[in-house]
Amino acid sequence: MPFQILLNIFIAFLWMFFQDEWKFLSFLSGYIVGLIILFFMRRFFNKPFYILFVWAALKLIYVFARELLGSAILVIKQVLRPKINITPGIFRIDTDLEGDIEITLISLLICLTPGSVVMEVTPDGKSLYVHAMDVPESKDSVLKSQIIFERAIKDVTRKYV
Repeated sequence: MPFQILLNIFIAFLWMFFQDEWKFLSFLSGYIVGLIILFFMRRFFNKPFYILFVWAALKLIYVFARELLGSAILVIKQVLRPKINITPGIFRIDTDLEGDIEITLISLLICLTPGSVVMEVTPDGKSLYVHAMDVPESKDSVLKSQIIFERAIKDVTRKYV
């Protein structure tokens, strides 16, 4: 995959050289030409076309940003309530993610859910213990988010690498 990116950048610079214009627009058009060339040459590479990986990474960043904004709004609502009415607790989440990177990513993303913190990961990496500020509300929110997070993480770490 890094080879494809470097080759695409090389094609863009070569395009700029042949156009005799050292401008960003010329580089961009060369980059697009390079994407088209690499798309037709993709069967000669042993890795998938790198734009698919970039797209999956952008989707993961979008999910992260959306959850960050939603969690910020919910925490603000919780803080601005006149009376704090919470039931803290600990619950377990089972995951089918593997490897240190995937487990770390899901742990960090779960911490975005309002009032929840991953306390411990089991030694086999199949379960996470989560402390929640308001168990009934946070548990449902974490379980919904977990499905979205796991799908996005698998797309980035397994599908296109």
